[in-house]
Amino acid sequence: MLATQPDAKIGIIYQNDDFGRDVLKGFKDGLGAKTSSIVAELSYETSDPTIDSQVVRCKSAGATVFMSMTTPKFAAQGIKKIAELNWQPTHYIGNNASPAGSTLKAAGFDISKGITSSAYMKDPVDAAWDGDPAVVKWRAFLDKYDPAADTIDICAAIAYVVRQVMVQVLKQSGDDVSSESIINQPANLKDFESDLLLSGIKVNTSPTDHYPLEQLQLVRFNGERYEILGPVIDGGISRA
Repeated sequence: MLATQPDAKIGIIYQNDDFGRDVLKGFKDGLGAKTSSIVAELSYETSDPTIDSQVVRCKSAGATVFMSMTTPKFAAQGIKKIAELNWQPTHYIGNNASPAGSTLKAAGFDISKGITSSAYMKDPVDAAWDGDPAVVKWRAFLDKYDPAADTIDICAAIAYVVRQVMVQVLKQSGDDVSSESIINQPANLKDFESDLLLSGIKVNTSPTDHYPLEQLQLVRFNGERYEILGPVIDGGISRA
């Protein structure tokens, strides 16, 4: 946003809990001196029926950028309300609420066009990945081992990636499958790549860095599928 819209006026809606406040802090840290660009900073409770009033207030404040720091239900509401208001801000949503098969489909693909988010893995519901070998393999895995699984639930794909990481942990443990080894190996993952992760996204950990994924890929929805924008962004700290 700073690179493409340095004069942006930013409206933010965030969830009033640890999740929302953490994302808000990270965003402000990224803005640095440009936090003065924020013209509306509004929270909502998970028990609220809608965030319609907050969206209206962001528009009324003159925001040209809308940052949706929400969960899927409220992200979809925001997309619908923006369309209803005939408001056309640059719209960003967090990757936790970005899956095409849930949030964007619920809101409507037509009015979701232009939304920018970030991703670290392939969305099996996104038509862009229909013929991808990893997605085909994942679907075959579900058919065999969990046919009742919801294939439009991104959590089913995330669980598959977690399972692949666990297999790597066991491989690294070798013949030593003691509790100590199983506990230590997850802190010693080097450039592990799951086939459902986007190209260039790798799992790295160390005894002092327990964050497995510290890379993201910017993506934008074109009305049918997400398109990749630019290179992978690495926010990782030193992994010495």
